[in-house]
Amino acid sequence: MQDLEPIYLSRLQHYLYCPRQFALIELENIWAENQFTAEGQVLHQRVNQADQQKRGNVRTVWASRLANMELGIEGVADVVEYHRQADGTEIPLPIEYKRGKPKAHRADEVQLCAQALCLEEMHSVTVPEGALFYGEVRRRHSVIFDTELRDLTLQTILACRDIVQTSITPPAIYHAKKCNGCSLIDQCLPKDFCRSASVWLAAQLKKD
Repeated sequence: MQDLEPIYLSRLQHYLYCPRQFALIELENIWAENQFTAEGQVLHQRVNQADQQKRGNVRTVWASRLANMELGIEGVADVVEYHRQADGTEIPLPIEYKRGKPKAHRADEVQLCAQALCLEEMHSVTVPEGALFYGEVRRRHSVIFDTELRDLTLQTILACRDIVQTSITPPAIYHAKKCNGCSLIDQCLPKDFCRSASVWLAAQLKKD
């Protein structure tokens, strides 16, 4: 993986939301803002300024750059808390800030787990858990990095790598709620791409 272009941690979340969205961003350099992405940017501006502080046995680092060379992933953690143990070692706890509230899918958790995989390689420690802070509910949501989540994270990294290596953008699959909330709906045009060729041809003939 070390000779390949790294996959950004935030893009794992895009893949789990929609593989086509990931490909449009990663392969075709397409991006657009909407209300939800703008709110997310504002929330992250408050924490994405490189700095650190220490209180008691906890050292807090903001905007920490992370990487796992073996897996070929890199990115920035909003916050990493380093908890000093009795033996003097520090156990990092990644914290990711998100707008809204906890979601039914696991995209946010996978992004956070990928941060943990980076911290584990960087510091040669096991990171057992992290936290997601949601702007709407204003509290932390604890995430345990168990085997199931770690496996899902590794599978997602491999799936993203496959799209990058094949340079194939997945076809559109229209889901009203998901697509209508996507900032790339006007670039993706899922309704148009989901129509069959015969329906598309009939529409073109009608226009003519």
